Amino acid sequence: MPVLTFAVSGPGNCVEVDGVPYVYARTVQGGSVLRAACPHRGGPLHLAVPDRTGRQLVCPWHERGTSLSRLRKEIPAVRNGATVTAVIPARAGSTVVHRHLPLSPELALGC
Repeated sequence: MPVLTFAVSGPGNCVEVDGVPYVYARTVQGGSVLRAACPHRGGPLHLAVPDRTGRQLVCPWHERGTSLSRLRKEIPAVRNGATVTAVIPARAGSTVVHRHLPLSPELALGC
């Protein structure tokens, strides 16, 4: 599995591994690296908003909630200032591209 370092905000805040985008998101519950595609239909989870409880992210495409704690457990990561290092669930030798993805304001708290 690749261990990758990328920016927590601004240009380069997304790492795409074999076409799957990952971003660092920070809510009132804390920060973590998340897959930027909804597990239900691939919607733009980087534009999601937390539900009233703050325990789920609500996809903007179909308004289905996804457990934030479940998403956090999928990708181990450590933030160090303006960068985050994460273990991405992919095979060794995967194609990696750094790019920018906008985050919803609710996912960019303190980024």
